[in-house]
Amino acid sequence: MMTKISKKTFLSLLHHSTTSYAERPALGFVGQEALTYAQVGKQVAQLRDQLMKNGIQKGDKVVLLAQNMPNWGISYLAVTSLGAVVVPVLIDFTEEEIAKILEHSEAKGIIVSEKQAYKLCGGLPDRLQFAILMDNFASLSLGNLELNGTIVESEEETQMIAAPIKEEPEEDDLAAILYTSGTTGKPKGVMLSHKNILANAENTLRMQAVTHEDRLLSVLPLPHTYECTIGFIIPFMSGASVSYLEKLPTPAVLLPAMQQVKPTMILTVPLIIEKVYQNRVLPKLTGSKVMRTLTRQKHIKKLFHKLAIKKINKAFGGHLHFFGIGGAKLNAETEQFLRNAGFPYAIGYGLTETSPLVAGCGPSSTKFQSTGPVIPGQEMRILDPNPHTGEGEILAKGDHIMQGYYKEPELTREVFTSDGWFKTGDLGVIDEDGYLFIKGRLKNVIISSTGENIYPEDIEAVINNQQHVQESLVYELKGKLVAKVHLNYEEIDKRYHELRESAGQSYQDLKASANQLYGQVQDKVKQHLEEVQRRVNSRLNRFSRLTLLEEQVEPFEKTPTKKIKRFLYSKKQQDES
Repeated sequence: MMTKISKKTFLSLLHHSTTSYAERPALGFVGQEALTYAQVGKQVAQLRDQLMKNGIQKGDKVVLLAQNMPNWGISYLAVTSLGAVVVPVLIDFTEEEIAKILEHSEAKGIIVSEKQAYKLCGGLPDRLQFAILMDNFASLSLGNLELNGTIVESEEETQMIAAPIKEEPEEDDLAAILYTSGTTGKPKGVMLSHKNILANAENTLRMQAVTHEDRLLSVLPLPHTYECTIGFIIPFMSGASVSYLEKLPTPAVLLPAMQQVKPTMILTVPLIIEKVYQNRVLPKLTGSKVMRTLTRQKHIKKLFHKLAIKKINKAFGGHLHFFGIGGAKLNAETEQFLRNAGFPYAIGYGLTETSPLVAGCGPSSTKFQSTGPVIPGQEMRILDPNPHTGEGEILAKGDHIMQGYYKEPELTREVFTSDGWFKTGDLGVIDEDGYLFIKGRLKNVIISSTGENIYPEDIEAVINNQQHVQESLVYELKGKLVAKVHLNYEEIDKRYHELRESAGQSYQDLKASANQLYGQVQDKVKQHLEEVQRRVNSRLNRFSRLTLLEEQVEPFEKTPTKKIKRFLYSKKQQDES
């Protein structure tokens, strides 16, 4: 049965969950006893009192700067249930970006983890009145932080005042400002109300049930609205439990955690499952002539896929019924593998501005390469669809749409139609069943010399599926399609082991120090890129074929949400040409 709170505010959500699921486990670190919902409610009330003692009132801004932890959720609920505005900051932001956010948001306080406190050493704005250590909610000395970033707890009295909330939040009150570092450069503060976030959470539950029996393992950053709404707020609304990692989610950390938590649900980005397929499954299916011959037969290939997914599912804890994928387009070959194997994956589409989900469906309703239909209770349509292809900009409407960009009224007006639809900036097609198919970002589309639309993301998906390719970027240069390709150098190292053994060095070392082998290595890389180009072009239509593939030696610079900063590379190419 779908959970529905009496009023779409975080104060109402807090009351609902801490009373309905009081003794159920709520938030905890992997391997440690989780806080119950009742305990979370008590800690939220205590922190809320501490915020009021520091002068925080309805509408005031409080920044959260910390890695994922149970106290992150407690901090979020304390700020929002008070009626203040939470400003979650991605830990990938630079010190300079964080300083700008503190200034631009007009934050009066900050709740920061010990691991992230050093990022405040560059100076704090005068408006900032207090800092609280998220690890244990102790008050911090602002003066000391400003000098050298060292954690020093304040000696002032921290006794709780247990005061009632002076003015309860309303549904349309601002709840959060989310600063995005988009691929186009300038970060923007997205304003989401209580109703925006909680309406999207309730609508998403109409699409995919979550219950108090569910267990989630959180691996994506909480300040991102994808993980915050779907991986924290929805489970909290439903009485589920969420476990957090104390270290970065590397395979060495993640796999043992999966065995401990045995999650029933998990949220990921495509890169995770794509690399599992490319690095663990594909080599076994193509590693010998016999296997290549066998897997040309569809029924045998499907059988091997099912056997492979059994091992993967076991590695994930063996209890998954929902494997959510969002944030970017899933590679077609990887998705076909998941479909053949009957893996419980689901794909969603959304943006920070839409709180986040616009379209999606449960594992039993997926359609190949689609993000699913519009979420129940919301609207979606295509603006001026092409009469031949049906393609056009995706528009969204409903209670989940942001209030606007903070202090940017002109920019806000630009992204809304005259009749109130939000312009996503993404191109898509809606089929006869109402399923959405994403084509790419509107601003990334390349128009060929003969007038066809070319979507770089589609070509990149083909490139990225090639052996030894880590990531790629397709762009136009003097009327030609060119791709920069960053290779998987560990795999290259294995492939060209004869060079490594002859010098007793790794591939990267060879490039730096083995002058006599440098030319040989470069020739091998050039041959591999040419091979990739031939394979990719054989799978593309005439006007989407690549003229040149170039090696991108260093990894592409990315946003905190792991998307390539396209604007940096397109600008560089324009400058060089």
